[in-house]
Amino acid sequence: MKKTLIIDGNSLTIEDAYKVMSGKITKVSISDEAIIKINISRSRVEKVLDSGEAIYGINTGFGSLANKRIENEDLDTLQANLIRSHCVGVGDFFEDDIVRAILLLRANALCKGFSGIRLEMIEQILFFLNNNILPLIPKTGSLGACGDLAPLAHMSICLMGEQKVKYKGEIRQTSEVLKSLNQKPSVLKAKEGLALINGTPVMTAIGVKCLHKANQLLKIAELAAAISLDALKGTIKPFTAQLHAIRPHKGQVFSASNLIKILKGSKILENHVDCEKVQDAYSLRCAPQVHGACWDTYFRVYETIEIELNSVTDNPIVLEDEIISGGNFHGEPISMVLSFLLIAMCELGSISERRQNRLVNHNLSNLPPFLVGNSGLNSGLMIAHYTSAACVSENKTISFPAVVDSIPTSADQEDHVSMGVTAAKNCLEVLNRLESILSIELLISLQGLEFNLKENRSSTVIMKIFDRVRKDVSFIENDRYLRDDIEAIRVLIENNELIDILEIELGEIIFED
Repeated sequence: MKKTLIIDGNSLTIEDAYKVMSGKITKVSISDEAIIKINISRSRVEKVLDSGEAIYGINTGFGSLANKRIENEDLDTLQANLIRSHCVGVGDFFEDDIVRAILLLRANALCKGFSGIRLEMIEQILFFLNNNILPLIPKTGSLGACGDLAPLAHMSICLMGEQKVKYKGEIRQTSEVLKSLNQKPSVLKAKEGLALINGTPVMTAIGVKCLHKANQLLKIAELAAAISLDALKGTIKPFTAQLHAIRPHKGQVFSASNLIKILKGSKILENHVDCEKVQDAYSLRCAPQVHGACWDTYFRVYETIEIELNSVTDNPIVLEDEIISGGNFHGEPISMVLSFLLIAMCELGSISERRQNRLVNHNLSNLPPFLVGNSGLNSGLMIAHYTSAACVSENKTISFPAVVDSIPTSADQEDHVSMGVTAAKNCLEVLNRLESILSIELLISLQGLEFNLKENRSSTVIMKIFDRVRKDVSFIENDRYLRDDIEAIRVLIENNELIDILEIELGEIIFED
């Protein structure tokens, strides 16, 4: 696995961004071609400064103060003032992995050479990233236009040697950390403060994490649905390829194929082909339609985020012949797709909870009440299902798409905003709960499956999953403390252990449009 990533503003992938985020790639450098573009872009800014032309953000005020002209001797102070005045974030700080991604994405966009920033400023960002010096960035304060101003100001002020960072697990003064590493604080020049804080790297960084987790959980949802179906002695006839070919949504076709592959060879399925049941409930029978719609959504979000990784999102933009004030900082594309992904992940949790309900309800499952012997004395998995229901309900309460909200600001100059960071944070929150919901479905479905294993075995891949989970979570004979069991399964999901087993048996599960 590569340990060094070379960025150029054009070729960063979601996979590499996540590797930097998670610490699998520990060094990032700038390509030679990008260095040339960066230097040319800066020379254009210097040329404009020499001409005396009024250009927004270079020698004017900001926002509704754009008509205020700033004298040349005050231009450096203007940029420093911009950063300090915009450090107004509140609430908890972003996690380390998000901050690493923010640093990477800001540097990568600046490498395209349309921002007029000096090379040494981008090198300072990468110095922080490569040495794991992580600015303390509050989570709340961005409206998603003009970009992620407040959180990026908290990043940028640390480049100037001010405020605090997290370094080697400790919160320390930035100036002390830089001094210990013989690194000078940055002094911002004309245009640079605005180039640093105007853009969408915060919402996009969270989006990268959302995509990684969504991909994991979509695969786990397929697995959990297959195990639930076998535990409930359902049928795979509704997953027949010919049925889905006549309604060829790609996600639906893909999901049906996944379910058939996971269940292939199950003796449980083979031994109730001629049972009296005519149809399975929707939460089983329609899994490809629901999961598939979520896969389709995931792919659209993936496409949008990958474009944004390599986009210029600050303002104004330094072109070859002129400097233009535009709107590339507006986070609408990211806010919209992450709001959409949030809704899809809510649905994935909702259908999972319905499968869990069928498993614990003996009137529907033909299994012991709440999947435990001596029910009454034992409550079994009754309340584990309650927790899933609670998570589903909590997800619903934040499923309102943040993108449709907008509050005019800056004396109505900035009269429509995206709320992109809000959409991103909400999406990640939903995904974290979905991870718990699916952990509980695996706990419940494997418990239900074990009653059937007394007579027949399930498919090869399900049995391998069963054996791995049983190393950490034993069959529930009598009531016991279950939080640790749920957490053990969640860790297996998070660490990719269950997906690794799945993909060793079935091949890599890749959804491509």
